[in-house]
Amino acid sequence: MNKIVVIGGVAAGLKAAAKARRGDPQASITVLERGKLISYGACGMPYYVGGDVNDIEDLMKTPVGIVRSSAFFKNVKDLDVLIQTEATAIDRQAKVVTVKKLATGETDTIPYDKLVIATGASPIKPPLPGVALDNIFSLWHPDDAKMIRQGIEAGNFKHAVIIGAGLVGMEMAEALTKRQLQVTVVEMKEQIFPAFLDAEIAGIASKYAVAKGITLLTEEKVERFTGETRVTAVETDKRTIPADLVILAIGARPNVELAKTAGLTIGVTGAIVVDEEMRTNDPDIYAGGDCVENINRLSGQKVFAPMGSTANKHGRVIGENLCGGHVKFKGVLNTVVAKLHNLTVGKTGLSERDAKQLGYDYITAMVAGHDKPHYMPGAKPITVKLIAEVQTGKVLGMQAVGEGEVAKRVDVVAAVLTLGGTIDDLFDIDLSYAPPYNSPIDNVAVAANAVMNKLAGKFKGISPLVAKEKLENGKTVFLDVRTPDEWKQIRLSDSPNIKYIPLGQLRNRVAELNKQDEVVAFCKISLRGYDAEGILEGAGFENVKVMEGGIVSWPFS
Repeated sequence: MNKIVVIGGVAAGLKAAAKARRGDPQASITVLERGKLISYGACGMPYYVGGDVNDIEDLMKTPVGIVRSSAFFKNVKDLDVLIQTEATAIDRQAKVVTVKKLATGETDTIPYDKLVIATGASPIKPPLPGVALDNIFSLWHPDDAKMIRQGIEAGNFKHAVIIGAGLVGMEMAEALTKRQLQVTVVEMKEQIFPAFLDAEIAGIASKYAVAKGITLLTEEKVERFTGETRVTAVETDKRTIPADLVILAIGARPNVELAKTAGLTIGVTGAIVVDEEMRTNDPDIYAGGDCVENINRLSGQKVFAPMGSTANKHGRVIGENLCGGHVKFKGVLNTVVAKLHNLTVGKTGLSERDAKQLGYDYITAMVAGHDKPHYMPGAKPITVKLIAEVQTGKVLGMQAVGEGEVAKRVDVVAAVLTLGGTIDDLFDIDLSYAPPYNSPIDNVAVAANAVMNKLAGKFKGISPLVAKEKLENGKTVFLDVRTPDEWKQIRLSDSPNIKYIPLGQLRNRVAELNKQDEVVAFCKISLRGYDAEGILEGAGFENVKVMEGGIVSWPFS
């Protein structure tokens, strides 16, 4: 009988165990979990805090409402899941795991033929003065979520400070503003979502967050937490912020102590090294989930990318291979999506910053438009930024933001990236179309066309970041070609360098512009700006550009 021991009872561990059971009905499978809870959806915790999820146990239930407890796994999967049981040592020669029963303190050993390490990661807790004060939380376990929500509902929390503007930080900013708390997010880097967004896309999200009442403090460093027993304020290098609730959301470190002590190889990322079949340097020990490092499929570099989706894939691969399979996990694209009230932010592949650091000769294009025809109810704007290699046209990455349907566009580009596709492929894909769901040419295909036009010299687009520099230097003429009603509603700036001529009048008023000037045309989404570029170039202008994304994608005030 094959003896399988799995250390870790959340995503990767239980997925591996359940998959192994399907492959080997006779195996002895034991899962060790040092906590009291197993198989919970940690990514759902911000939505429990915010009230979208009513009961914390909903994060631990099957789709038909059965709690995934130890008894459930024994009765349905024939898995022995031992909670409050910590693996303290691995003897690779004797092939046994030493365990400690946390409720009683007694120890025991469990033999294995195959071992799986799925010990996850732990939240980073900065060694700052006052960090041990009450009401400072890391949202890492359902118990944290329960305590935060109970405090909110009891009226104990009014002023929340979130340290870190990544995925968890911004998801919690939404949850707490929905609960009517005053929310301040402190981020030491220059923008929100610093790990995966470029500045112009992050700027759009930031502007939206501020409009929703979230105070964003970027390029600011927390120095201490103050209070007697409970936190009352957060001190940064620039100010003191009142706080009765603090959320630490500054990242995680892989739990590798057990593996390291056992002599397993730890990689450059600080996580466990595994091959494509999720094996460690010991052929009888596999590892998966947030404790292992992955390979970025585009760069080939080792990365630490803790994601629930990735952990579940790891578990499936491990489960197959525990039963004699040779399934390979080929790596990640660092695909992410996040919700911020009615705004969605998504990304897959390389950012422009990544492409630059890796030495690619790349080109970008940023386009804005509705997620379905403008005449359809519920049509909402989204902005897409596409990154491609100049010589080959190979798609390198994509980012998107907007109140419209962003996630499916991210998924389309992720599929193209997985298959090594080009901008031509992105245009050629036969995507579904009907007015309730999409426009005749999808937003990502529009972005691909913009890149093609740039490469062909037909479209001379510049990013909002470059446009802002040109607007501030006072030497460039900005041509607004929107309708009079649009002009009255909102303006890019009061700069005297902005010239307003509606597109329908431009051919007759072209003499009002100087052919020697650099002209940057724009409109709401800069589709008419592109038309204006053609009109002016046809009239002999030689230095005309288009502000990509238009006013919809302007990331500044």
